[in-house]
Amino acid sequence: MRIRIVDTFTDRPFTGNPAGVLVLDSETFADDDRLQRIAMELNLSETAFAHPLPPGGEADWALRWFTPTTEVDMCGHATLATAHVLHTTGTASGTVRFAARCGILTATTHPNGAITLDFPTAPLTPATAPAGLAAALGADPLSVHDTGPFIGDLLVELDDEATVRGLIPDLVTLADVSRRGVVATAAAEDPSRGYDFVSRGFFPRVGIDEDPVTGSAHTALAPFWSARFGRDELTGLQASARSGLVRTSLRGDRTLLTGDAVTVIDGELLTEL
Repeated sequence: MRIRIVDTFTDRPFTGNPAGVLVLDSETFADDDRLQRIAMELNLSETAFAHPLPPGGEADWALRWFTPTTEVDMCGHATLATAHVLHTTGTASGTVRFAARCGILTATTHPNGAITLDFPTAPLTPATAPAGLAAALGADPLSVHDTGPFIGDLLVELDDEATVRGLIPDLVTLADVSRRGVVATAAAEDPSRGYDFVSRGFFPRVGIDEDPVTGSAHTALAPFWSARFGRDELTGLQASARSGLVRTSLRGDRTLLTGDAVTVIDGELLTEL
């Protein structure tokens, strides 16, 4: 069984967010424990598993995502990685439809290699900051929003880009304040640098202290910042140590996420799936 590691939301190796991808020949997934053990072995923020579906249905591939500790409902960067593998291996072309926990997702590969994901827009709801949030982040929120059932994050607006970049959170405490994680964000200090807003994502509750680039979080960041800036087309920089750019396009109840990807490891799983 081929196993690949793909760096996403970047066009350079060893940057962006790496995801494991296993494209299965079978028509079903292995048992959950087996998939979880493989994801734990890779120890990346997510590992994606995909298998083909019968022709004529509403989707072409079934898709699931696992962190090292749990299965998740939605993942942007591992979907991007899976589409990249399907395209670069000649397994699929154009637009690919995935059936996932959060519904039908599509990924369209462009002639230049960039991939656009079509995801549901997160329903943002203003929320009261949970007790201990400011202390755990090390910064006082300007606003807090719940991001809905499929993401399960708290979106936390902070004063400025420097504050987001300088966060050193208490991850143990932070694990208790949301269903999945906390995404801190602020407007870009200098938009001429090529991005409109910055973010960082912390997900200790699902085994990821800090995610390098979180595609799914941008389905919440897009409507949040589009409302502030009055524009539907934006670019976000996730300011992790690896860093990556996500181009967002708000389309009502759908959000388009565009990014690049590069395969950095192509190997073989030496045990039966």
